Amino acid sequence: MDQQEMKRTVEKIIGESAVGTMATVKQNKPHSRYMTFIRNDLKLITATSLETHKAEEIKANPYTHILLGYEGEGFGDQYVEYEGKAVINSTADLKNELWNSYMEHWFHGPDDPNYILLEITPVRIRIMNKTGAEPKLLEF
Repeated sequence: MDQQEMKRTVEKIIGESAVGTMATVKQNKPHSRYMTFIRNDLKLITATSLETHKAEEIKANPYTHILLGYEGEGFGDQYVEYEGKAVINSTADLKNELWNSYMEHWFHGPDDPNYILLEITPVRIRIMNKTGAEPKLLEF
């Protein structure tokens, strides 16, 4: 599988899998939680509150590990291990673009100062668990 084919496979997996686990580092230990992601090419974006632990953790150490794609159907389900570097984005344009009514559970609107976005740029992505295949690695 060449790099372009791997990229297409990764795009398909992360494009079809909005929910995954995101790990950050908290007091030198991994800390994971489920998050909802939006894909922009191979960049991932997720909404959160400025007042969360993950925002503090990303400020202290911007590296994250995300799992996306495993659907629990059994051995052989493809998924990706996504290693990336996150930055906090609070620009009004992007916040307005990604705002949806579901976010009203946590925020007062797209202008809420606690509503921020984490933009994660890939460092390395592994395609995992395809029956009979070794993991495939995309590095950036």
